[in-house]
Amino acid sequence: MVDNGLQAEPSRLPSIGNAWATSVWCIIAAFGTYFCMYAFRKPFAVGKYEGIVLWGTDYKTVLVTSQVIGYTISKFFGIKIIAELTRQRRIVGIILLIAIAQAALLGFALTPPPYSFVFLFVNGLPLGMVFGMVLAFLEGRRVTELLTAGLCASFILADGAVKSLGAYLLRWDVPELWMPCVAGLIAVVPMAVFVWMLAQVPAPSYADVVQRSARVPMDARQRWRFFWTYAPGVVALVLMYMLITVLRSMRSDYAVEIWSGLLGEQVKTPPQIFTSSEIFVALMVMLANGLCFLIKDSRTAFFVSLSISACGTLLVAASVIGLRLGVLDGFAFMVLVGIGLYLPYVAIHTTIFERLLALTRDRGNLGYLMYLADAFGYLGYPIFMLLCRLVFGPSNALRLFSVTCLVMAVISLACIILATAYFRNLGVLAATEIESLIADRSDSVR
Repeated sequence: MVDNGLQAEPSRLPSIGNAWATSVWCIIAAFGTYFCMYAFRKPFAVGKYEGIVLWGTDYKTVLVTSQVIGYTISKFFGIKIIAELTRQRRIVGIILLIAIAQAALLGFALTPPPYSFVFLFVNGLPLGMVFGMVLAFLEGRRVTELLTAGLCASFILADGAVKSLGAYLLRWDVPELWMPCVAGLIAVVPMAVFVWMLAQVPAPSYADVVQRSARVPMDARQRWRFFWTYAPGVVALVLMYMLITVLRSMRSDYAVEIWSGLLGEQVKTPPQIFTSSEIFVALMVMLANGLCFLIKDSRTAFFVSLSISACGTLLVAASVIGLRLGVLDGFAFMVLVGIGLYLPYVAIHTTIFERLLALTRDRGNLGYLMYLADAFGYLGYPIFMLLCRLVFGPSNALRLFSVTCLVMAVISLACIILATAYFRNLGVLAATEIESLIADRSDSVR
C-alpha cells in the first residue's frame, strides 16, 4: 500500500455530480482565479509612458524591470513558502496577496512619475506566489495534466485579454497612470467568486495518490535532497525553462512594440489583436499538453512531453525564418511563435515536473519544482534585458525578439536533449502494479 502522507477528505463541493463534473469545477476555479490575477499584474504594459525618463532609461523599461524584479524575488521566496505551505493557508494567502497587489496599484496611480515605479516593484512581490497556491489544489491527480492545462490557459488568454482591457480603458480616457488600478478594481468581484470555488476543491483521492504519488510539504532538507539526487536533469530542465521564460516575457511585456513593428508604425494596433492572437495559441497548446493525462504510464508521458517541448523550440525557430523569408505575415508569426514557446513552457507546468514526481515516488510537491524553475526564469529575464540595453542600446523590439528566438530555441533544444539522456533510465511503478493497488483498495472497501 502507498502511504499517501495525506488523508483523502470528502468533497466539499456543492452537489455537482461525478468525477468529470468535479474536474470541470476545478478547471473553472483555477482558470478564473489566475485569469483575474492577471488584471492586477499586466494591464500597465499596454501603456507607453512616453516623455518620462529615469536614469537615462525610458520609463516603460523601468516599470517592466521593477515589476519583474519584485516578481522574481517573490519566486525565490516561493521556493520555501509554496513548498512548505499547508492546504489550510492557501486561500487566505491568495486573498492577502491580491489585496497587497491592488494597494500597490493605487499607490502607483497616486504617486507622480518617475517615483511611482517603486509601487510596481511592490505589486510584483505578492503576485509571484499566487500561481503556486492555485497549482497546489490541482497537483497529484490522475487528471492533473487536464486540470493544469486549464490553469495554464488562463495566463495565455489573460495576458492578451487584460492588455485589451487596458487599451480600451485608455481609449475611454482613463489616465494612463490610473488605468492599472481601475483594471484591478474591475477584477475584484469575479476574483472573489473563483477563489471561493477553489476553496471547495477536495484533496486527491487514494487512487490519485497511488498513481501519482503523495504531494506533501517539503522542508529545506528534503528540498536539497531531491535537488541533488536529480541535479543534472533538473538543471537542464530549469535552464530550458529560463530561456523560454525570457522569450515569453519579451513577447508579453513588449507586445505593443512588437505588433507595431509587424504592422508598421503608421498602423494603430487594434486592442482586440492582443486577445485574438492568444486564443489560437491557447487552443493548440492546451490540446497538445492537456491530453497527456490520457497516458497512464508516467514514464511514457514524461518523455512524450519532452518531445512536445522539443517540437515547440523547433517551431519558434521556423517561425522566425518564415517571417524573414516573407512566408508568414505578422499575425501568423505571433501565433506560431506563441505556440512554439508555450508548448515547452506549459509542458513544464502540466506534465514534465508532475510526471517526474510520479516517476521518482519521492516525497515532494509540484510547487517546489515549479518555483525553482520560475525563480531562475524570472531572474534571467531582467538580466538579459539589462545586458541587451548595455550592449545594443535602444533596439528595435521586433528585431531583438526575432534574434533572441533563434538563439534561445537552439539552446533550449540542447537542454531538452540533455534532460532526455539523463532521465532515460529512470524507473517507475509499472502501470499494471498501480492498477492492482487501486483494485486492492476497491476490494477492501467493498
